[in-house]
Amino acid sequence: MPEHKHTIRGIKRGIEREALRIERDGKIAQTPHPKGAGHPLTHSSITTDFSESLLEFITPVSEFPEQTLSQLQELQKYTLSKMGDELLWPMSMPCFINDQSDIALAQFGDSNIGRMKTLYREGLKNRYGSMMQAIAGVHFNISFPDSLWQSLQTVESNTSPLQHFISDKYLGLIRNFKQELWLVSYLFGASPALCSSFLQGKESHLPFKKLGTGTLYLEHGTALRLGDLGYTNSAQSSLKVMYNSLDEYIAGLREAIRCHSDLYGELDDYTSETPKQLNKNILQIENEFYSPIRPKRNALSGEPPTHALERGGIEYVEIRALDVNPFVDTGISIEQINFLDVFLTYCLLKPSPEMSWDEQKLSQENLTTVVNQGRDPEVKLLQGNHQVTLRQWAEHIFTDLKDVAKWMDEAYGSDKYVNTINELSSWASQPEKTFSGRLLSELKQKQQDGGVLALDLAAKYKASYQDVSYSEYSEQVLDLAADESQQAAITIKENDDKDFVTFLRDYFARA
Repeated sequence: MPEHKHTIRGIKRGIEREALRIERDGKIAQTPHPKGAGHPLTHSSITTDFSESLLEFITPVSEFPEQTLSQLQELQKYTLSKMGDELLWPMSMPCFINDQSDIALAQFGDSNIGRMKTLYREGLKNRYGSMMQAIAGVHFNISFPDSLWQSLQTVESNTSPLQHFISDKYLGLIRNFKQELWLVSYLFGASPALCSSFLQGKESHLPFKKLGTGTLYLEHGTALRLGDLGYTNSAQSSLKVMYNSLDEYIAGLREAIRCHSDLYGELDDYTSETPKQLNKNILQIENEFYSPIRPKRNALSGEPPTHALERGGIEYVEIRALDVNPFVDTGISIEQINFLDVFLTYCLLKPSPEMSWDEQKLSQENLTTVVNQGRDPEVKLLQGNHQVTLRQWAEHIFTDLKDVAKWMDEAYGSDKYVNTINELSSWASQPEKTFSGRLLSELKQKQQDGGVLALDLAAKYKASYQDVSYSEYSEQVLDLAADESQQAAITIKENDDKDFVTFLRDYFARA
């Protein structure tokens, strides 16, 4: 209908990009978080993730993807200028790591909240090992404009309170995304190979082949980061976190953070003099739940994520399934953003019946198949009770994506969405065009270790930042933000009014 033509305009996005700091020889950096870049506890844009060497760059929310990429680029330029001779690893799977003890836990200072963050990571290390936590990814956050929600509610003759309607629609998006996440892995998976050091102490029955002296790869693999060897947690596979209603989702997560774990019950918790984890529950906190997509709402200070959702409903969704794109310095390209805009809008608009636990498990099986065999021309996926080839299913999805892209281009007065979808649709029948296909082709052609290629890219990208001029920020603005974050961390420590054990006891009483 003409009156709804432009209601999609105003999509907002934010990006979080992780990257390991490395030495010039490719080994993980052993230095502290660069002080000149700010304090990781309080800086809103430059922080750390699991380890002291795993940086995380967080852009502000913006309606303009080109602006977001510029912000990401400038945050990386600034941080690199504070890192001496160190580089940013341009891959998802980590560099050569001699031993897990080389992966130092991120330090957030001596305040109660800072110590909590580090102890949480101590728990992750003792539960799952440090190596998994050295994997890097890109998180893509998206929210749709009020005009779209009002339009959809009118079209569907829905009379629910608007926020209830919005939350339900976001959950429908999540269900559809989970069922067709495999397409994102096929197109943008960029971790078909890994350093053999990553398998220390692990058994794998995958049919790895070897390149160079230390690179293992799967001939048709796409995104090992999302597979059994990657950023997953088999101990959580029994958690029945469902997405059919917001109450159901919240209840599933809360059960996990309140339920004692038989697996981790022997590890000392925060009440011990030498704690090894925050607590002995299945999840220490809600963020420990590994999921490729999450419903989100910006939380108030000290507010757990489910409390924020319960208070205000779903505000946006966070896509956590993206590998670092090694072909661009920012780790994510404008073409990927254009695709995700269309794909997530498609997931929102497409009918989304409730999803059973068996259907969730089936979607995970399809993802595992694509992670390990996605570029095999004969690979088949399960669609309900019957098998289809990946190519057939992908072509069917792209038919719908082209319609969505055309509508979005009409709204935005552009041709970027149609052009992006037309280009990527050809990848369904040409797996060599995918990120994983391109990466393996280059490695095979040069007959070199993946680490050699990654080091070359890391050096190239650092050098290229000398030619990047600040436009979204300035060096002075970023210096001020760094100084203010250092002072803010001091203030937080000075304002602590209880001991650490009491602080955590009170926190868990609220959760």
